[in-house]
Amino acid sequence: MKSLNIFEVSGRAMAAQQVRLNTVASNLANASTVAGTPDEAYRAMRPVFETVYAKAADNNGVATVDTVSIARSQTAPEKRFQPHHPLADKDGYVFASNVDSNEELVDMLEASRQYQNNIEVLSTAKTLMLKTISIGK
Repeated sequence: MKSLNIFEVSGRAMAAQQVRLNTVASNLANASTVAGTPDEAYRAMRPVFETVYAKAADNNGVATVDTVSIARSQTAPEKRFQPHHPLADKDGYVFASNVDSNEELVDMLEASRQYQNNIEVLSTAKTLMLKTISIGK
């Protein structure tokens, strides 16, 4: 990868956190859904990130992140006995999504904090650049 500057590093990190927040939103939106079979039940999603190093990473220590995929949870959905539910199988069971709302809320807060941290990095870099320019005046 080519050389990265602070704006590219933070921008890509913010884009990764945006993906993370989108998956949290999808998970929370489907947290209370049910299906008639385990295969149809909603499964929580998680983004998979990969570190991307700049061409001269060993010289300048610059690295950023890319989202390489979105993985679905392998945890089995909860089997609930609800014989009068329209989606119940022949034995009277429905299958609830495997989304843990508490885990999603923690993940949402962490992603939000990481996004805010990168905004602060960009703001600091901008301030330093403006001060450097004003020295020459």
